Amino acid sequence: MVPPKLVVVVGETASGKSALALELAQKFNGEIICADSWTVRREVDIGTAKPTAEEQALVPHHLLDVAGPCEDFTAAVFKKLANQAIKDISDRGKLPIMVGGTGLYIDGVLYDFGFLPAGDRGDREELNRLSIKELLEKIDGLGIDPGGVDKRNKRRLIRLIETNGAVASRQELRSNTLILGLKVERPELEQRIAARVDAMLAAGLEAEVRGLAGRYGWDCEALKGVGYAQWQGHLNDTETSGQARQKIIKASLDLAKRQRTWFRRNKSIQWINTPVNWLSVVETVTTFLDN
Repeated sequence: MVPPKLVVVVGETASGKSALALELAQKFNGEIICADSWTVRREVDIGTAKPTAEEQALVPHHLLDVAGPCEDFTAAVFKKLANQAIKDISDRGKLPIMVGGTGLYIDGVLYDFGFLPAGDRGDREELNRLSIKELLEKIDGLGIDPGGVDKRNKRRLIRLIETNGAVASRQELRSNTLILGLKVERPELEQRIAARVDAMLAAGLEAEVRGLAGRYGWDCEALKGVGYAQWQGHLNDTETSGQARQKIIKASLDLAKRQRTWFRRNKSIQWINTPVNWLSVVETVTTFLDN
């Protein structure tokens, strides 16, 4: 069975992918599926750059606010919900447009990942208390081959232990899919990220974080994201708000680097330089939809 046509827009944080997806949705009678591991959570709005009420009024957005701030939410759950949304949007005669920077969420849908069962939360918390050195020693003691897993990434090491070294299966790229990637030069991206962080601060990010930390504590999943975790020192009166700002900018740049590395491995992405040539993008999408 041939899957519905799907347009995907990927890129680094602050690259402008959400704005491009919004324009495409308006041009091609589309609806947006947000592929972001933080905007799925309720109560985290400012620091996640979640689409505004005005943007959501212009075009329907799916998979926003589908999990609580501290709730477990996996790429496997996202895949199931995203595929349901793709079918629903297409069945109503509209174009599904998936946009985001969470590579695992996106690739899980595009390559039909066979995700392994989630690990026990209690065991995960225990593993999370171990250092990277201790996790590597545990992996070696269990006789698990770490393969190409990033040995500096604590979450990946924990997942390796949870699955006893097994990895998710991966299929070929789904048919009827166009993947567009936004490419922003480093100096411009740095400016965009700094401007976005300042806009978040002006919109009340610190108050949002204070409220979440007061209600749920720092172990809450939502407070582990970029834009949130970096406030802990300031809220504990050991750092200034200016230091928190610099930490957020650095964490955002580090995130952008990881995203860039992830997406550059995908040879099916059609890259678009910024500033975007809108007419060229429209031609590309039109050709895809007409075939």
